[in-house]
Amino acid sequence: MFKFFFRYFHDIEIAVESIVSNKLKSMLTALGIIFGVAAVIAMLAIGKGAKQEIMEQMKMVGVNNILINPIIQEETSSGSEDTEKQAKKFSRGLSMLDVEAIRETLPSVKRISPEISFNSVAMMNGVKYTAKLVGVSNDYFHLYNLPLVDGTIFNDYQEKNGIQVCIIGANIRAKFFSKIDPIGQYIKFNGIWLKVIGVLQKTNVSLTGFEEKGVNVYNDNIYIPIQTMLLRFQNRALVNTKLVSEASSNMMIMGGPGGMGGMARVVVSSSDASNVETNYNQLDRIVVQVSETEQLNSSTEILSRMLARRHSNVKDFEITVPELLLKQQERTKDIFNIVLGVIASISLLVGGIGIMNIMYASVMERIKEIGTRMAIGAKKMDIVVQFLSEAVLISVTGGFIGIFLGVIMAKLIEQVADIMTIVSFFSIFIAFGVSAAVGVVFGYRPAKNASEKDPIESLRYE
Repeated sequence: MFKFFFRYFHDIEIAVESIVSNKLKSMLTALGIIFGVAAVIAMLAIGKGAKQEIMEQMKMVGVNNILINPIIQEETSSGSEDTEKQAKKFSRGLSMLDVEAIRETLPSVKRISPEISFNSVAMMNGVKYTAKLVGVSNDYFHLYNLPLVDGTIFNDYQEKNGIQVCIIGANIRAKFFSKIDPIGQYIKFNGIWLKVIGVLQKTNVSLTGFEEKGVNVYNDNIYIPIQTMLLRFQNRALVNTKLVSEASSNMMIMGGPGGMGGMARVVVSSSDASNVETNYNQLDRIVVQVSETEQLNSSTEILSRMLARRHSNVKDFEITVPELLLKQQERTKDIFNIVLGVIASISLLVGGIGIMNIMYASVMERIKEIGTRMAIGAKKMDIVVQFLSEAVLISVTGGFIGIFLGVIMAKLIEQVADIMTIVSFFSIFIAFGVSAAVGVVFGYRPAKNASEKDPIESLRYE
């Protein structure tokens, strides 16, 4: 390599002088390469950022998790749905009984956690902050990979007896305990004091589109044992039982000798019918984790059948597998990134064609120079090296500028569009390598054409 460089040093020096003496033309020639390389780096950075974000989302939604959410339908006046409305009175909705049944029946279950949540105001020393209170079991923190930065999770005694303890998110800590250790302190939520025993690690991952599926960012949440939620805050199963009792007391059994044959007729009052639009589910969701990814589809099918049977064939629940949704989203983004990469690469192709065009024009402008060099002893290889070096230097210089511009573009996209971008060494290497290759590929033909000129004809050229 060094031997080649020293052998053709003078030819390369002539190429550099030509570029320097025609700065504007050289810069305009390099523009296609500059923007092509910048576009490739920016697009690859967006693609890698999207992939990283999905991986973080996968981690947050949990591996092999299945979400069971209640379906809460509003009251409608359609007569065809009257039977379904009355049937719903005999479905308990999602409840702790379902959790126990799933745990005992489904062998593929690794972990399971019920969840009840509602928004209200947390308060301490007169400072108020809107937060979400979430009742869960200890399995919840393993299901969603939620590490603690301080304190501990609930112990068995606290879980079973509904003790007033809590684990807080990072934003809750920053709001109420920025200057003191939160462990052992008390925070008031909805009029009830809770003792802080743990603090979750802060997360900055966005999960837009999955909130309705029970997946959220956990910084503003306060977690308490599920039994504490049922005993101290909210237990809709008690309300549901009361409604059923009231409905039963309003049933009128009517029979008579006039052809009814002792059959019972049940009359449901209109006030009872209006109650079917209320949320009668004890739980807001159930999170189930299976042992292997291959078990997701079969476990989902079994859960659907089992819950339908337990709920008297009332479709008042839906089952979602966030991991499968994210994998589908990942495939879609991969295809989108490939399309963006191809579009960006077209700029490099256009830049290469521009270099070839300018080099052909340069050869035509410098025919006499070529004839003079060959007349005083320059070989064909010297002419090839001269013009090929010129093309490669233009493309490589454009590649360097394009790398710098591409990194800036990636950072601007991240700031302005709020899209995660990651510029990797691999993307820089690929973009620079392609820019150098473009100079060689598109510069060789004009250089070869220049070397094949006849010295005498070249000297006579006007």
